[in-house]
Amino acid sequence: MKPQALGYLGISSKSLDDWASYGTHLAGMQVAERAGKSMALRMDDRKQRLVIEEDGSEGIAYFGWELADADALGAFCATLDAAGTRIEKGSRALADQRRVKDLVVVQDPIGNRLEFFHGAEVTDRPFEPGRVHSGFRTGALGLGHVVTTAENVKDAVPFYRDLMGFGLSDYYYQPFEAYFFHVNPRHHSFAMIETGKRTIHHMMIEHFSWDDVGQGLDLALMDEGRLAVTLGRHCGDYMTSYYTHTPSGFMTEHGFGGQLIDPSTWVASHRTEGPSLWGHERSWMTPEGKKAARRLCINNANSGLRRPVQVMEGNYNLMPGTCPWWDGVVGKQR
Repeated sequence: MKPQALGYLGISSKSLDDWASYGTHLAGMQVAERAGKSMALRMDDRKQRLVIEEDGSEGIAYFGWELADADALGAFCATLDAAGTRIEKGSRALADQRRVKDLVVVQDPIGNRLEFFHGAEVTDRPFEPGRVHSGFRTGALGLGHVVTTAENVKDAVPFYRDLMGFGLSDYYYQPFEAYFFHVNPRHHSFAMIETGKRTIHHMMIEHFSWDDVGQGLDLALMDEGRLAVTLGRHCGDYMTSYYTHTPSGFMTEHGFGGQLIDPSTWVASHRTEGPSLWGHERSWMTPEGKKAARRLCINNANSGLRRPVQVMEGNYNLMPGTCPWWDGVVGKQR
């Protein structure tokens, strides 16, 4: 038994008001509850997906990883215990705060607080997005994905791959070293980037419509300094996205069209093409890093690298092919 989805995140903040504005107006979430120095945000039928605590700090305070039921949680804890991992039983009060039936707490090798739970509470009240959009791609795939940084990612890879049972999706070494892990058909629910320090890099939320992403980008561009990474498309999960700075010192990736994989047959690979097919100019990188990333994108363009567009039934129209040259290109790619 192993975690099957990223269920929730706990976020530290210096201002609930900033998150109330950012989480609803830009990200499109719903304020489910706000009391004192705490606020819960909804993305779907779950009572909460993000919990914001105004504690004067920044970053992600804890990661909630979901297991199927009590038996799965018990079996998973037995595996961790047998490996000598310290497990802290979550109190009833803590479980109530997290809106789950039961949970345990573990620290990963790089200092992140991991909470493993089952029985998340749902509500029959309709989700009311903070801005008009088509909703988030969640359900069995979880709320999205999260990426942390580390001084040395190799310190944590065995923990997540061998002990936690996360599947390695792929990895690359340029323009920075990164490892991507899956726990369900979403290409990755967790990833680590080596930067020389431990912090939170970004979380990803996936929209159902490409127009939802574009309209969010318009809103981000209206807020000076909000855009962190320009529009682009990833090589690994095929996500077309942009990134914004959150009020808590990390980024949110706003995306559409992530690919699904078959975890039972997927084989991890070294992605020499780098992180992005095109775009994704990263404001946080050094000038040298930006040049290296751009060089990879240009190499991808020169080699004719393409990835299939990921669509769902009902949100696309087929166009007939009218160009013999293009029909020949498509035939070679099959």
